[in-house]
Amino acid sequence: MKALILVGGFGTRLRPLTLSVPKPLVDFANKPMILHQIEALKAIGVDEVVLAINYQPEVMLSFLKAFETKLGIKITCSQETEPMGTAGPLALARDKLIDGSGEPFFVLNSDVISEYPLKQMIDFHTKHGGEASIMVTKVDEPSKYGVVILDEETGKVERFVEKPKVFVGNKINAGIYLLNPSVLDRIELKPTSIEKEVFPKIAEEKQLYAMVLPGFWMDIGQPRDYISGLRLYLDSLRRNTSDKLATGVNIVGNVIVDSTAQIGEGCLIGPDVAIGPGCVIEAGVRMSRCTIMRGVRIKKHACVSGSIIGWHSTVGQWARVENMTILGEDVHVSDEVYSNGGVVLPHKEIKSSILKPEIVM
Repeated sequence: MKALILVGGFGTRLRPLTLSVPKPLVDFANKPMILHQIEALKAIGVDEVVLAINYQPEVMLSFLKAFETKLGIKITCSQETEPMGTAGPLALARDKLIDGSGEPFFVLNSDVISEYPLKQMIDFHTKHGGEASIMVTKVDEPSKYGVVILDEETGKVERFVEKPKVFVGNKINAGIYLLNPSVLDRIELKPTSIEKEVFPKIAEEKQLYAMVLPGFWMDIGQPRDYISGLRLYLDSLRRNTSDKLATGVNIVGNVIVDSTAQIGEGCLIGPDVAIGPGCVIEAGVRMSRCTIMRGVRIKKHACVSGSIIGWHSTVGQWARVENMTILGEDVHVSDEVYSNGGVVLPHKEIKSSILKPEIVM
């Protein structure tokens, strides 16, 4: 079975992290975002993953080659020379996706994090016998999204309503699809939107079905949603595989700590914290709702909350970093400095406080 992951472009919403690596390789809960998806696909029997990409394919492939062997799954790239939307990449990768077996293939948006109930989706697709299945998720504010109107009993999609002004439903496209190969015949090799051009036509022919996603869902393509997604992901770990979570007197709520990280005495860590490989957390540090990436040092009595600290950065003694501060790779915050929502580009030294949210070039 095959799958295509829509990787897309430059990841501008997650800068400055994406100035160092392509967005799918940015760590989320201590492993690259895209690895969560590849592992879930491998677990249900997918043996080849095609990455639809228009930015730095060589960086992606050289990184993922190691995982190809480790996971026993083939990973290839389909490179766009111009942005092709969300359907064009399927036409471009047609020869990689069609193998003559007639089996359906998965398509995933690379920003989406969930429990990936892919086995249930295969069963759902087989049962309804339609041409395409999409995963939908319930949201509190449907007016910000395209809403999917469906028959609650059969899951058959009736129509799509883009950013409705009045309430028509609360289920939105979750960015996970299972498609028969015949869907590729509907897509021309040009920039095309699968959500706005392809799916409405399949729905008109009553061949599109939607499965309501069990568990959590988040598009983690921007910092605030990344932090929210981490909370939901750790909460899911607590319910399903709680042995992966850290325990101890200095841990509050859900926290994951890489086995190579060092944590000093008198720290208070959590809730909703991820601490990556090789990190050093010195004595008396307070952390909550944050991600600390590989090789970071947080010095004595510093406080980090609601923030993302990029690879090999340092937060000084008694420093305070909060309110969606994003430190790029190799940023050094001096002792006793305060950052209130600073977004700091890589390889910078911060010697004075950032009192209001701003970008530090």
